[in-house]
Amino acid sequence: MEQSSGEEERWCQARRAQVAEYLRHEGVRHGRFGEWPAWHVAPYVSVWAIESGTTPDSVGWWVICGDGPTDYISAEEGRDHPREAVRTFATRWNEVASYMLRAEAHPTIELGSPRTWRELGPLLKSRAELLNSCAADDSVWQPAP
Repeated sequence: MEQSSGEEERWCQARRAQVAEYLRHEGVRHGRFGEWPAWHVAPYVSVWAIESGTTPDSVGWWVICGDGPTDYISAEEGRDHPREAVRTFATRWNEVASYMLRAEAHPTIELGSPRTWRELGPLLKSRAELLNSCAADDSVWQPAP
C-alpha cells in the first residue's frame, strides 16, 4: 500500500503518541525518543528506540506499535538494532500465542482474557510470523535510495 509522505508522517506521529501513552501507562522509566520510528512499514508496524532512563544517550527499550499489540522489551533482549528487536518480538508473540491456543495463561505476559484467547491466539501467531518474515528479509532493512 503506497502512502503519501503526509499520510506516513501523520501515521508515525499517531504511533509516537500511542507509544508515549503506553509507556506512561506501563510505568516504564525512560528518557527521550525520536520523532520518527527506528523502523516502520506504514501503516502496519513501527518500532521505536527509547532512551534508557538511567543511561542517557543509549537505547534502554524497544517499543512495537501498529497493527498488533503495543509491546516493549528491554534493549538487552532486543540488542542494539531494530531488526533484532523485531526478531525478539516475533519470538515472544509466538510463544504467547502458543499458550493462548492451548487455553493456558502465559507465566509472565498477560494479553486479553481467557475468553478472547481463541480469537486472539491465531491473530497474534500470524503477526509473529509476519514479523519473522520481515526480520529475515534483507530488502526490508536496506537504506532508502
